[in-house]
Amino acid sequence: MESIQKLDEKLFIFLNQLNAELLDPIMLALTGRFIWVPFYMLLLYFLIKEFKKESIWYILGLAFVILLADQFTSGFMKPFFERLRPCHDPRWDDLIFNYAGCGGRFGFASSHAANTFALAAYLNLVAGNKIPGYKWLFLWAAVVSYTRIYLGVHYPLDILIGALVGLASGWIIWMLVIYLKKSFANNPGAQ
Repeated sequence: MESIQKLDEKLFIFLNQLNAELLDPIMLALTGRFIWVPFYMLLLYFLIKEFKKESIWYILGLAFVILLADQFTSGFMKPFFERLRPCHDPRWDDLIFNYAGCGGRFGFASSHAANTFALAAYLNLVAGNKIPGYKWLFLWAAVVSYTRIYLGVHYPLDILIGALVGLASGWIIWMLVIYLKKSFANNPGAQ
């Protein structure tokens, strides 16, 4: 485990030092939450347009997938593992690039990675072949996740495990939505 942590730290230092002044505000914007609101609204529009009344199931699932991914990483993993964010670790004070502050004390695992990968996985399962082009959401999730390393607030392993939590959350909630839809459809008293 110690060798994995050392490799993770070396990779973080390497990736974090690949910064350029021109990219700093762009990376900060990409990691923000509010900049993506129009994008999320567009995704909701496509869901409603394609699935009409049935979209309520998928929108509720979307809310639960983000809730699950976010609460599992922020509410359980970070306080349980208590791994300092790199920007809170005094070993890196004069070595890492930290553009815009640090955030919470602990960083394992990344909620940004969990949330974005959860959204990408879930929407890809929902869309299937009905809404083409959703595969690029995984690239979007990877870019948003990378901003966390660039800004000095997460190690690569924080990102990788956060992404895995997100993928699992997307699949779990998708399966739950399918189960509930079938149960509701098969229950004559529910209609």
